[in-house]
Formats: sequence, C-alpha cells, structure tokens
Amino acid sequence: MTSDDTPRTRAPRADVRRNRARLLAAAREMFARDGAGASLEGVARLAGVGVGTLYRHFPTRQDLLEALLADAYDALADRGRELLGSPEPGRALLAWLGEFVAAVSQFQGTAPSVLVSLDAERPAGSRPCRAMRDAGEALFARAQESGEAPAGAAFLDVLKLAGGIATAAEREPGAAERLLSLAASGIAPGAAGAARDAAGGPG
Repeated sequence: MTSDDTPRTRAPRADVRRNRARLLAAAREMFARDGAGASLEGVARLAGVGVGTLYRHFPTRQDLLEALLADAYDALADRGRELLGSPEPGRALLAWLGEFVAAVSQFQGTAPSVLVSLDAERPAGSRPCRAMRDAGEALFARAQESGEAPAGAAFLDVLKLAGGIATAAEREPGAAERLLSLAASGIAPGAAGAARDAAGGPG
C-alpha cells in the first residue's frame, strides 16, 4: 500500500465543531443552573440545534457530562503526576482528593455520574477520565507503600467516599474540607493532622 492509499482521518467539519461547542456551552449553563439532571432537550434548544444533533455528539447524558468535565479531569491527572514526587505520600493523596472533590461538585448531582465512569467494572470512561483515575490510583498506591494509607483498602472505595463528600459539599460548600479531614483518619492516618490543619480544625 502506498502512502496515497493510507486511510486518512478527516477533521470534523467546521459546522460539526461549532455545534459541539454550542452544545457544551449550553450544557454548562443548564447544568450550572439545574444540576446534572438538566433537560437535554433544553440543552439542545439553548444551543440552537435539534435534539438529534445533541445525541449524535453525545449519545448519553454520561457522555455529555464527561465532555464537560474533560478539562478538570486533565488537570487532576496532571496534578496527580506532579504530586507523585512529594516526599509525603499521605498528604499528597489528601491534597489530590480535595481537588477531586472540588472538581466533581461543580454541578449539583455530578458525583454519582462521575463514580459510574470511574468504576473499573463498568465500560471505560473517556481518556481524560481514565487518566485521572490512573493518576489518583498511583498516588494511593504510593501512600499504601509508605504505610500512610490502609494496605487492604481499594482506591475505588476511597473515590466513593470522596464522591459522598462532594455530594454533601454541593449543598454546604464549606463542608468539603471538614468532611475530608474527618475521613482522613481512615484514608491516610499518617496525614490526618495535615488535613485537620488545612480545614482549620484542632491539631
């Protein structure tokens, strides 16, 4: 096969890219106002496209939510890789979990959907979602190796706990640091004092 015969991946047409951008902007506005359960028909209407166009770009609500959170997932993956070099693995893990909670609580009702994407027993989520999960899992493994996180715990269970904290933080923004500090004695006992200090609690 010559180079001329090699199949080429065409870039999306300008109108396709434009419709996707409009849908994401509309979804961000609707989700910020109505939460992750906002009407998808309303999203399409606000974007000025038909609902069929929305489903061609995002076949499920989960796909749309993952696209909205892609930048946050990328940032968390980068942050996780950066924190792997920390000399204090437990504190690094708790810092990352705090940023995870902030990211997934930006829209009301987001946390349960995020946990569906992160569940290793379900179909894999988007590339940014998988990269974020891998980065967090590496931090958790390092905290376990150092003895600062429970050896028998599963990373997905830690994320479920963080997801519960994120859900609580949707209605009480100041609760996230306090609840993460409270949970730290089980997630990373060796770093629990640092989490209490960050939350303004007693040392």
